[in-house]
Amino acid sequence: MGLSILFGIFGLGLISGMPVAFALGLATVAGFLYEGLPLFIGFQRIMSGISVFSLLAIPFFIFAGELMMQGGIAGRLVRLAASAVGKSRGGLGVVNVASSMLFGGISGSAVADTSALGSILMPVMKEKGYDADYAVNVTVTSSVAGVVIPPSHNMILYAVAAGGVSVSQLFLAGIVPGILMCLCLGLVAWYIAVRRGYPAEEFPGWHALVISFAAAFPGLLTAVIIVGGVLSGVMTVTESGAFGAIWAILVTTLVYRELTWPRFKLAVRSAVRTTALVMILVATASSFAYLLALYRVPDNLAAFVTSISSNPIVILLLLNLTLLVLGMIMDMAALILICTPIFLPVVVGLGMDPAQFGVIMMMNLGLGLCTPPVGACLFVGCVVGGIRIEQAVRTIWPFYAAIFVALMLVTYVPAFSMTLPNLLK
Repeated sequence: MGLSILFGIFGLGLISGMPVAFALGLATVAGFLYEGLPLFIGFQRIMSGISVFSLLAIPFFIFAGELMMQGGIAGRLVRLAASAVGKSRGGLGVVNVASSMLFGGISGSAVADTSALGSILMPVMKEKGYDADYAVNVTVTSSVAGVVIPPSHNMILYAVAAGGVSVSQLFLAGIVPGILMCLCLGLVAWYIAVRRGYPAEEFPGWHALVISFAAAFPGLLTAVIIVGGVLSGVMTVTESGAFGAIWAILVTTLVYRELTWPRFKLAVRSAVRTTALVMILVATASSFAYLLALYRVPDNLAAFVTSISSNPIVILLLLNLTLLVLGMIMDMAALILICTPIFLPVVVGLGMDPAQFGVIMMMNLGLGLCTPPVGACLFVGCVVGGIRIEQAVRTIWPFYAAIFVALMLVTYVPAFSMTLPNLLK
C-alpha cells in the first residue's frame, strides 16, 4: 500500500503539471507519513544527497557551457566542422552533426547544444534550400552527443547515484559510443540529403581548414582541460570543472573578446537557474530513493525481470525499452537518480560493468530529450526552427533509428564502451 501511495502521488503530481522535484518531494512526504517515519529522516536524506563533493563539479560544468555559448566558441566550432566536411551533398547536415559532437563535448548539455548550434545553423540551412524539418531533426537528435561525450554533468549524477563508480571511467566509456552515435546520425543525414536532392557543399581548402582549427583551438582546449585533468589524476572532477570555467572566461574575454558584461550576466543567470533545478532534483530524489530501498523495489524488480526471462539479451532489451519509455515522460536528471539504484543491480548481476550501463542510460535518456511529450531538445529545436512539433516528428524517425542502432551496439558489444577504460586502468 505504501508503494502505491508513493507512486500514485508522484504520478498525480506529474499529470497535474507539477515540477518533477516538487512531485518527488510531495510523494516522499506522503510515504514517510504513511509509514510513521520521522520527517527529519527525510531531511537528513535530502542533506546527505546534496552533500557530495563531486556534485560541486556540476555548477562549474554548466557555467563553462554557458560561457562557451555566450562567448563565441560555438560559431568557431561550426566553422571548423564546415571546413572539415569537404565537398558532399547535404554537407550542412553532416556539419550540424560534427558541430554537435564538438560543442557537446564542451558544453555537456544537449539543450545548450540545440539552442546554440540551432540558432547558428538552422537559418543558414534553410537559406541554402534545406527543409525546416530536416534542419530541426538533425540539430535535435545530434544534440544527444552532449550527454554522452565527456564532460557531461549527467554522468556525474550517475556516478553519485551509482556509488563508487569512477567519473574518469565514465568519461572514457562515453567517448567511443558518442562518436559512434554521431557517425550513425551523419550517415542518415547524408542519405536523406541525397534522397531530397539538397545542394552539395564545396571544400574551402586546406588553408581555410587550418585557419578554422586555429581559431577554434582555444575553445577546444576547454574540453581538454576538463577531461584531461580528470583522466590524468592531476585534478579531481570538481577542480577540473573550476579550471575549465576559468579557462572559458579567459578565452572568451581575452582571446575572442566576445563575452560582454550583459552576456556574462546572462551566462551566470542561466547557470544558476540550471544548477538550482538540478540540485533540487538531487535533494528530493535522494529521499525518494530511500523509500524505494525501504520497499525493496530494486530487489523486487530484479526478481521480476529474471522471472520473465533468464536470457541476458532479452533482459537488456527490456531494460532499454523501459528506459526509453521513461525518458519520453520524465526529466533526465530525476530518472538518473531514481532508476540507477533500481536497474544497476540487475545489469551488474548479468556481468555488465557499471560504466557501460552509465553510457547506456545516457543514450536512452538522451533520446528521450528528443521525443514527445517531454522532449526538451525537441521543443527548443522546433521553436528555433519555426515549425510545429508534429511537423518535425513526422520525419524524425530515421534519426531515432540511427541512435537506436548505436544504442544496441553499445549494449551488446561491451568493447565499444569499455575498451578505453580497460586500456587506461
